[in-house]
Amino acid sequence: MGKKSAIVWFRSDLRLTDNPALKAAVDAFDVLPVFIYDREAEGDWPFGAASRWWLHHSLARLKESLEEIGSTLIITEGKTVAILEELISQTSAKAIFFNKRYEPAARKIEVELGETLDELKVDCKAFDANLLFPPSSILTKEGNPYKVFTPFWRAFPEPAKPIRKPSAISTVSKLPASKALDSLKLLPTINWDEGIEAAWEPGEAGAQKQLRAFLKEGVAEYKFGRNRPDRVLVSRMSPYLHFGEISPKNLWHAVQQKIDSDGKAQGGGECYLRELAWREFAHNLLFSFPDTAEQPLRPEFKKFPWDSDDLLLKAWHRGNTGYPIVDAGMRELWTTGWMHNRVRMVVASFLVKDLLISWKEGAAWFWDTLVDADLSNNTLGWQWTAGCGADAAPYFRVFNPMTQGEKFDPDGNYVRKWVPELSKLRTKWIHKPWLAPSEELVAAGITLGKDYPAPIVDHAAARHRALDAFASIKTKQQASVK
Repeated sequence: MGKKSAIVWFRSDLRLTDNPALKAAVDAFDVLPVFIYDREAEGDWPFGAASRWWLHHSLARLKESLEEIGSTLIITEGKTVAILEELISQTSAKAIFFNKRYEPAARKIEVELGETLDELKVDCKAFDANLLFPPSSILTKEGNPYKVFTPFWRAFPEPAKPIRKPSAISTVSKLPASKALDSLKLLPTINWDEGIEAAWEPGEAGAQKQLRAFLKEGVAEYKFGRNRPDRVLVSRMSPYLHFGEISPKNLWHAVQQKIDSDGKAQGGGECYLRELAWREFAHNLLFSFPDTAEQPLRPEFKKFPWDSDDLLLKAWHRGNTGYPIVDAGMRELWTTGWMHNRVRMVVASFLVKDLLISWKEGAAWFWDTLVDADLSNNTLGWQWTAGCGADAAPYFRVFNPMTQGEKFDPDGNYVRKWVPELSKLRTKWIHKPWLAPSEELVAAGITLGKDYPAPIVDHAAARHRALDAFASIKTKQQASVK
């Protein structure tokens, strides 16, 4: 007589290694691995176009990996709880195993599922797998969530080691029907994804391949490389972490092992571990303050006088602002679904401070175009830049796109790659072509306003306008206090 049946519900944990829900289920049950594409389960933040592309390929790789060890992946579409109820009926499952998610809409689904399983007298087995530590397990002495990263980092414990993947899976004998992956229609209907396809290899094997490359070529120089978009010295692990193709524990301990075995990797490796903790900080904040995906953490910013200009916003979207480092970043994003973190800060500052357009517009665009679009990280990053979130950059800190370019892309190679119309311009002018003498522009084959746009705003004037806007909400805040 075989084992009893259980369902393993895959979500943002599309891997076999260090998957505690899968491991626990396999140890005790015949297993039915399931992925449910529920368009309503993400609440106000359904998958963006780039994320849907990644999800399609990641599910294909997960299905292949499961088949290699004697199982398969049942793919379904519809309302999560209703589908799981139906699968329980079809398989006589005695338990559902899954790894927790912490976004507001995902937590709501888990509560609904738990209530349903109680009624059905089916065990609900939930595990922590997608963070190093469950949210709110790292708290202040008063038991409150941290709002500043440095003390959060000081309190950060050593993460547990990852667990191995199952060598084989005993799958339920009678499989329910599975949808063809293509029927989910996750891929674009027009051919805009060639650049993303060339840049990435989704899936657990792709994650391990990318990790090996980072450990070999990037981690030792990460402290330097995280600020240099012209060099390939960052990990590019963010989409793999977001979709759970690698666990943060696996990544943490791989980097720690590199630090222990290679003294040259210590500075960069420790800097990288701190960035993994920053990811945890972001998830802790959204867990503790779930409204921040839509509202500023600092309430005074609800009165901030944001501007609304569709033409300026579109120029930012398409990388046609006339500021080369900004345009390079936005074009890299559009082409590959990703952008170097230093440039993310520059383009974000430009939107909210030079253009005075709300951080919400930036968060929405990143959500649709990033392959690593993550609600916690996206929210924290944009609120940090706008000055309205936790541990935020002061609003008066306005990045100068020319000096940022000159400092972090000193030879102009990043700009030349993504803004090829400027490729022949001498380095002296590459980050400020509107200041180049006319003979330099002629020699480079550039007519400003035709081959490349003139700046859509004057940075110095825009900076003053931003500071005046910030001063206005400070005045209102002081008046309300009085």
